[in-house]
Amino acid sequence: MTRQMHLVAFLMAGPTSHHHGMWRHPESENAFLDPAAYEHVARVLERGCFDGLFFADVLGIPDNFQGGYDTMVRRGGQLTLLDPIPLLAIMARATRHIGLGATISTTFHNPYQIARTLATMDIISQGRAAWNVVTSASTLEARNFGADALPARNARYDRADEVLEACMALWRSWDDDAIVLDKEQGVFADPSRLHRTDYQGKWVRTAGPLTAPRGPQGHPVIMQAGSSDRGRAFAARWSEMIFTLQHALEDMQAFYTDIKTRMAALGRAPGECAILTSVDPIIGETESIAREKQEYVNSLIDTDLALALVSSQTGIDLSRYPADRPIEDIALEEGSRGSFDIIVRVTRSEGLTLGEVARRFATSELCPQIVGTPESVADQLQFYFENHGCDGFIVTPTAFPGTFETFARSVVPILQKRGIFRRNYTGRTLRENLRG
Repeated sequence: MTRQMHLVAFLMAGPTSHHHGMWRHPESENAFLDPAAYEHVARVLERGCFDGLFFADVLGIPDNFQGGYDTMVRRGGQLTLLDPIPLLAIMARATRHIGLGATISTTFHNPYQIARTLATMDIISQGRAAWNVVTSASTLEARNFGADALPARNARYDRADEVLEACMALWRSWDDDAIVLDKEQGVFADPSRLHRTDYQGKWVRTAGPLTAPRGPQGHPVIMQAGSSDRGRAFAARWSEMIFTLQHALEDMQAFYTDIKTRMAALGRAPGECAILTSVDPIIGETESIAREKQEYVNSLIDTDLALALVSSQTGIDLSRYPADRPIEDIALEEGSRGSFDIIVRVTRSEGLTLGEVARRFATSELCPQIVGTPESVADQLQFYFENHGCDGFIVTPTAFPGTFETFARSVVPILQKRGIFRRNYTGRTLRENLRG
């Protein structure tokens, strides 16, 4: 059987995604407070046979640029205005097949709460839940949850390992056949088929059993985006989908090889985890129209907002550094190591100033903008896929919901015709579709 590409959509419940001028685009509806908008995009993506969609999430309003959040709020930056969990429940009712992913932090949420919420989501979606595991990356989020600062990076991953272990134990606390529903005998459920968890680690503990019975998948599909060495080790152990930000094919291939090698060392088969690299498609009727669209949408980026974005990603107030000079490689403890590494690499390789690289980052977080006609966009995706840069793609919008509508209508049929993307869902659950 021909190797099949996977597609997952990147969503945020706010004005922007990876492109930080998105809300200003004339075709963006900015209906991010309207439940119907989320139902609509879920149906669009399901018609396009996407494996899934997931919501990125930030637990606060970034406030470390020029001493506050004024620029981020005024210019419409990376704000997550709504809790993704209720939105996913709405989308579950509007669809039948597409996977539904939530971002939940292991640093600020306890395993019982996480396990109960996601077991419920898996049940009501009939086996389509996914968990994008994050350890959080900013002091801002720590303050919102009553802490002065984040734990050290490796400690956050150590806690995340324990949270995953505890959640897995909680998800096993109900046997599949525990609910009996014998009206005649008056037996609702068999208590012998429930099991205490009694998990205790350094960071978390939980007694169990979980109140929610086991979902159709047993546990939700685990998704993760760590880029540091410790993050990659975590991904190799747990992830079934990896969301990665890479700049070029060589970077994709190096990351792909590293993760698959780490998985093999842990006894995991390559097919147990799909590595998906982020891309921003910009599609036109002709190549020149597509390039004009790219130039236009990228012109919507505000420089101060771009600097505020990079400040929030790195944990450094970049207003303290000259925007007309390259950024230095600064040791980071908070912030996103993966994002900062890409910024530094591009700054050095292309000789960009801080202001220039910030604007570039704000167009796609330095992931490839795949620009062209539907045919040439399909060509580019196929090239990355067949050269083992990835197992598929995280598709991020530059206009919402227009990017997804155009991609599903024009690019997906070409990939299907070439035999590298499904024409129909064949699995009953998200996990079955990912491995099918």
